Amino acid sequence: MITILLADDHQIVRQGIRALLEKQPDFRIIGDAEDGLEAVQLVKSLNPNILILDLMMPGINGIEVTRQAKKISPQTHIIILSMYSNEAYVFEALRNGADGYVLKGSSGNDLVQAVREVVAGRRYLSPPLSEHDIVSYIETTKSSTLDAYDTLTTREREVLQMAARGLSNAEIAERLSISPRTVEIHRANMMHKLGLNNQTGLVRYAIQRGILPLED
Repeated sequence: MITILLADDHQIVRQGIRALLEKQPDFRIIGDAEDGLEAVQLVKSLNPNILILDLMMPGINGIEVTRQAKKISPQTHIIILSMYSNEAYVFEALRNGADGYVLKGSSGNDLVQAVREVVAGRRYLSPPLSEHDIVSYIETTKSSTLDAYDTLTTREREVLQMAARGLSNAEIAERLSISPRTVEIHRANMMHKLGLNNQTGLVRYAIQRGILPLED
Protein backbone atom coordinates (compact mmCIF):
# COMPACT_ATOMS: atom_id res chain seq x y z
CA MET A 1 0.00 0.00 0.00
CA ILE A 2 1.31 3.46 -0.97
CA THR A 3 0.57 5.97 1.79
CA ILE A 4 0.03 9.57 0.69
CA LEU A 5 -0.14 12.91 2.51
CA LEU A 6 -1.76 15.89 0.76
CA ALA A 7 -0.92 19.55 1.40
CA ASP A 8 -2.81 22.41 -0.26
CA ASP A 9 -4.43 25.49 1.24
CA HIS A 10 -7.63 24.99 -0.78
CA GLN A 11 -9.95 22.38 0.69
CA ILE A 12 -11.73 21.75 -2.61
CA VAL A 13 -8.38 20.98 -4.27
CA ARG A 14 -7.45 18.51 -1.53
CA GLN A 15 -10.84 16.84 -1.86
CA GLY A 16 -10.45 16.57 -5.62
CA ILE A 17 -6.98 15.05 -5.38
CA ARG A 18 -8.16 12.65 -2.68
CA ALA A 19 -11.09 11.50 -4.82
CA LEU A 20 -8.78 10.99 -7.80
CA LEU A 21 -6.08 9.06 -5.99
CA GLU A 22 -8.39 6.89 -3.89
CA LYS A 23 -9.64 5.30 -7.11
CA GLN A 24 -6.31 3.48 -7.17
CA PRO A 25 -6.64 0.31 -5.05
CA ASP A 26 -3.06 0.51 -3.75
CA PHE A 27 -3.16 4.23 -2.80
CA ARG A 28 -4.20 5.31 0.70
CA ILE A 29 -4.53 8.94 1.82
CA ILE A 30 -3.41 9.09 5.44
CA GLY A 31 -3.70 12.83 6.08
CA ASP A 32 -3.94 16.33 4.66
CA ALA A 33 -2.62 19.76 5.59
CA GLU A 34 -3.70 23.28 4.69
CA ASP A 35 -0.42 25.11 5.31
CA GLY A 36 3.29 24.46 5.13
CA LEU A 37 4.04 24.21 8.84
CA GLU A 38 1.25 21.69 9.34
CA ALA A 39 2.57 19.66 6.41
CA VAL A 40 6.01 19.41 8.00
CA GLN A 41 4.53 18.27 11.31
CA LEU A 42 2.39 15.62 9.61
CA VAL A 43 5.38 14.28 7.70
CA LYS A 44 7.17 13.94 11.04
CA SER A 45 4.30 12.05 12.66
CA LEU A 46 3.01 9.99 9.71
CA ASN A 47 6.12 9.25 7.61
CA PRO A 48 4.15 8.88 4.37
CA ASN A 49 5.54 7.19 1.27
CA ILE A 50 4.43 10.22 -0.75
CA LEU A 51 3.90 13.90 0.04
CA ILE A 52 1.96 15.83 -2.61
CA LEU A 53 2.04 19.56 -1.93
CA ASP A 54 1.23 22.87 -3.52
CA LEU A 55 4.14 25.14 -4.39
CA MET A 56 2.55 28.27 -2.88
CA MET A 57 1.02 27.84 0.57
CA PRO A 58 0.51 29.93 3.71
CA GLY A 59 3.19 29.78 6.39
CA ILE A 60 6.10 28.36 4.41
CA ASN A 61 5.97 27.45 0.73
CA GLY A 62 6.29 24.06 -0.90
CA ILE A 63 10.00 24.36 -1.56
CA GLU A 64 10.81 25.04 2.10
CA VAL A 65 8.42 22.26 3.15
CA THR A 66 10.30 19.95 0.79
CA ARG A 67 13.66 20.90 2.29
CA GLN A 68 12.48 20.32 5.85
CA ALA A 69 10.48 17.18 5.07
CA LYS A 70 13.47 15.51 3.41
CA LYS A 71 15.53 16.08 6.54
CA ILE A 72 12.79 14.68 8.78
CA SER A 73 11.80 11.74 6.59
CA PRO A 74 14.37 11.04 3.84
CA GLN A 75 12.39 8.05 2.59
CA THR A 76 9.32 10.18 1.80
CA HIS A 77 9.01 10.96 -1.91
CA ILE A 78 7.81 14.49 -2.64
CA ILE A 79 5.75 15.70 -5.58
CA ILE A 80 5.24 19.44 -6.07
CA LEU A 81 1.95 20.59 -7.59
CA SER A 82 2.26 23.98 -9.26
CA MET A 83 0.74 26.33 -11.77
CA TYR A 84 4.24 27.66 -12.53
CA SER A 85 6.23 26.04 -15.34
CA ASN A 86 9.19 28.45 -15.08
CA GLU A 87 12.50 26.54 -14.96
CA ALA A 88 13.61 28.50 -11.88
CA TYR A 89 10.72 27.13 -9.81
CA VAL A 90 11.30 23.59 -11.03
CA PHE A 91 15.04 23.80 -10.38
CA GLU A 92 14.56 25.12 -6.82
CA ALA A 93 12.06 22.33 -6.10
CA LEU A 94 14.41 19.61 -7.36
CA ARG A 95 17.44 21.20 -5.70
CA ASN A 96 15.68 21.05 -2.34
CA GLY A 97 14.70 17.40 -2.67
CA ALA A 98 11.50 17.14 -4.73
CA ASP A 99 11.17 13.91 -6.72
CA GLY A 100 8.43 15.12 -9.04
CA TYR A 101 6.94 18.35 -10.36
CA VAL A 102 3.40 18.25 -11.75
CA LEU A 103 1.67 21.23 -13.33
CA LYS A 104 -1.86 21.91 -12.13
CA GLY A 105 -3.05 21.97 -15.72
CA SER A 106 -2.05 18.32 -16.14
CA SER A 107 -4.51 15.44 -16.28
CA GLY A 108 -5.35 13.24 -13.33
CA ASN A 109 -3.50 10.39 -15.01
CA ASP A 110 -0.32 12.48 -14.92
CA LEU A 111 -0.51 12.75 -11.14
CA VAL A 112 -1.16 9.03 -10.76
CA GLN A 113 1.81 8.32 -13.03
CA ALA A 114 3.95 10.73 -11.02
CA VAL A 115 3.18 8.84 -7.82
CA ARG A 116 4.09 5.51 -9.38
CA GLU A 117 7.28 6.87 -10.95
CA VAL A 118 8.68 8.45 -7.80
CA VAL A 119 7.79 5.40 -5.68
CA ALA A 120 9.85 3.39 -8.14
CA GLY A 121 12.77 5.72 -7.52
CA ARG A 122 12.51 7.74 -10.71
CA ARG A 123 12.04 11.49 -11.19
CA TYR A 124 8.84 12.73 -12.81
CA LEU A 125 8.33 16.04 -14.62
CA SER A 126 4.95 16.54 -16.23
CA PRO A 127 4.83 17.69 -19.87
CA PRO A 128 5.89 20.15 -21.22
CA LEU A 129 8.70 20.15 -18.64
CA SER A 130 11.79 18.14 -19.51
CA GLU A 131 15.09 17.06 -17.98
CA HIS A 132 16.86 18.77 -20.87
CA ASP A 133 15.32 22.14 -20.05
CA ILE A 134 16.23 21.84 -16.38
CA VAL A 135 19.82 20.80 -17.11
CA SER A 136 20.13 23.73 -19.52
CA TYR A 137 18.81 26.10 -16.87
CA ILE A 138 21.28 24.78 -14.29
CA GLU A 139 24.17 25.24 -16.70
CA THR A 140 23.23 28.86 -17.44
CA THR A 141 22.85 29.77 -13.76
CA LYS A 142 25.98 28.11 -12.38
CA SER A 143 28.07 30.43 -10.24
CA SER A 144 31.03 30.06 -7.92
CA THR A 145 29.51 32.68 -5.63
CA LEU A 146 27.81 31.34 -2.49
CA ASP A 147 24.06 31.96 -2.54
CA ALA A 148 23.22 34.03 0.54
CA TYR A 149 19.87 32.23 0.85
CA ASP A 150 21.73 28.98 1.50
CA THR A 151 23.37 30.55 4.58
CA LEU A 152 20.01 31.06 6.29
CA THR A 153 18.97 28.72 9.09
CA THR A 154 15.66 26.86 8.91
CA ARG A 155 14.12 29.31 11.37
CA GLU A 156 15.41 32.31 9.42
CA ARG A 157 13.83 30.90 6.25
CA GLU A 158 10.51 30.49 8.05
CA VAL A 159 10.66 34.06 9.34
CA LEU A 160 11.60 35.30 5.87
CA GLN A 161 8.60 33.66 4.24
CA MET A 162 6.11 34.92 6.82
CA ALA A 163 7.61 38.41 7.05
CA ALA A 164 7.49 38.73 3.26
CA ARG A 165 3.75 38.04 3.44
CA GLY A 166 3.37 40.96 5.84
CA LEU A 167 3.03 39.12 9.15
CA SER A 168 4.16 41.06 12.21
CA ASN A 169 6.74 39.73 14.66
CA ALA A 170 3.95 38.90 17.10
CA GLU A 171 2.00 36.98 14.45
CA ILE A 172 5.09 35.05 13.36
CA ALA A 173 5.92 34.29 17.00
CA GLU A 174 2.46 32.83 17.55
CA ARG A 175 2.69 30.60 14.47
CA LEU A 176 6.17 29.34 15.33
CA SER A 177 5.55 29.10 19.10
CA ILE A 178 8.50 31.34 19.95
CA SER A 179 8.77 34.80 21.50
CA PRO A 180 8.43 38.04 19.49
CA ARG A 181 11.94 38.97 20.66
CA THR A 182 13.32 35.74 19.19
CA VAL A 183 11.52 36.49 15.92
CA GLU A 184 13.06 39.98 15.93
CA ILE A 185 16.55 38.49 16.29
CA HIS A 186 15.99 35.94 13.50
CA ARG A 187 14.53 38.66 11.30
CA ALA A 188 17.50 40.98 11.84
CA ASN A 189 19.98 38.16 11.17
CA MET A 190 18.11 37.15 8.01
CA MET A 191 17.96 40.72 6.69
CA HIS A 192 21.68 41.19 7.37
CA LYS A 193 22.68 37.96 5.60
CA LEU A 194 20.59 38.87 2.55
CA GLY A 195 21.73 42.49 2.50
CA LEU A 196 18.18 43.83 2.84
CA ASN A 197 17.26 47.09 4.52
CA ASN A 198 13.47 47.33 4.55
CA GLN A 199 10.17 45.54 3.95
CA THR A 200 10.01 46.67 0.31
CA GLY A 201 13.37 45.08 -0.38
CA LEU A 202 12.30 41.93 1.47
CA VAL A 203 9.14 41.56 -0.63
CA ARG A 204 11.07 42.19 -3.84
CA TYR A 205 13.63 39.55 -2.86
CA ALA A 206 10.90 37.04 -2.00
CA ILE A 207 9.29 37.51 -5.42
CA GLN A 208 12.65 37.10 -7.20
CA ARG A 209 13.33 33.88 -5.24
CA GLY A 210 9.90 32.48 -6.05
CA ILE A 211 8.87 32.60 -2.38
CA LEU A 212 6.01 34.93 -3.27
CA PRO A 213 4.13 34.69 -6.57
CA LEU A 214 4.04 37.75 -8.79
CA GLU A 215 0.28 38.03 -8.21
CA ASP A 216 0.72 38.74 -4.49
